[in-house]
Amino acid sequence: MTPREVVKQVLAGQQPPYVPWSFRFTEEAEALLIGHYGTDDLVTALNNHLIELGSAIGFFEELGNDQRRDVFGVVWDRTIDKDIGMVTNCCLPEPTMSGYDMPDPLDPRFFDDIPTQLEKHHQRYRVFCIGFSLFERAWTLRGMENLLIDMIEHPQFVHDLLTTIADYNLQQVRKALEFDIDAVYFGDDWGQQHGLIMGYENWKQFIAPQLKRMYSEVRAAGKQVFIHSCGDVDELFDDLIDLGLNCFNPFQPEVMDIHALLDAYRGKLAFWGGLSTQKTLPYGTVDDVRAETRRLIERGRPGGYILSPSHAVESDVSLENMLVFIEEAQQQRNAPAMA
Repeated sequence: MTPREVVKQVLAGQQPPYVPWSFRFTEEAEALLIGHYGTDDLVTALNNHLIELGSAIGFFEELGNDQRRDVFGVVWDRTIDKDIGMVTNCCLPEPTMSGYDMPDPLDPRFFDDIPTQLEKHHQRYRVFCIGFSLFERAWTLRGMENLLIDMIEHPQFVHDLLTTIADYNLQQVRKALEFDIDAVYFGDDWGQQHGLIMGYENWKQFIAPQLKRMYSEVRAAGKQVFIHSCGDVDELFDDLIDLGLNCFNPFQPEVMDIHALLDAYRGKLAFWGGLSTQKTLPYGTVDDVRAETRRLIERGRPGGYILSPSHAVESDVSLENMLVFIEEAQQQRNAPAMA
């Protein structure tokens, strides 16, 4: 079976021949692996089962001094966080979109390399990625504190803003569906270490209706819906399944009982992640990483699981600890050899 076929089995609730994997790394961690493998094509070197397409955030403009502007006009200071950064401006200083022009959702830079990537990675599961897809996009434009206050004081503005963002995403989805993709992956952090940032009632009122619109478009085309949402969000799983979700990432063991959730939702929702990036990977020994990886593989054998760290691996993780979980994945019985 191809990696693409194995992932499809997992998402269909079937037992795969082995637990598939797909690993992601921040710039510093990625550099260590590039040095180790002697190639910058880590998708192939690691035999990742997913290929991620598009440009999730739209970082296209370098401003110098580790400053970068995304297509929405948000400026990010990346002097500390080299992968995303900290927002330094406010595109919507008042609760109105008057005077603000949305970017072009069909900017060719989001789509130009998709045919090349599909040809190169034709055996991998194909996922088109839209990062900061709703709540995150809204707060980066308006400011986190402002947006949360707006949910109380200016609810119609919040509805209008989120509808406009979802409209933008839907245009990208429709364009992506012209290619032979398998899924659309929406990134949108809603959780804290304990509970939701905006609370369940606000999530239900403001976020869920737009998710339904976006997820329904993907599912109507016969494709799968993935989301990435950090933090303690497992109270939303039943709602998300009803809205059309197929796979949840990053599946953080620090904030949820991942083994109980695997059992409870197997056949209804797949999970991608689970290996601790807050504790085991940065602070554990090689043996700790090996043991946790093996436990996850064992629990994931019946299906419904894609092995991965619970986030892109950070710079505080040693090369030795990274190589352990990579090797454990690749050495599973029936797993394909390194590509």
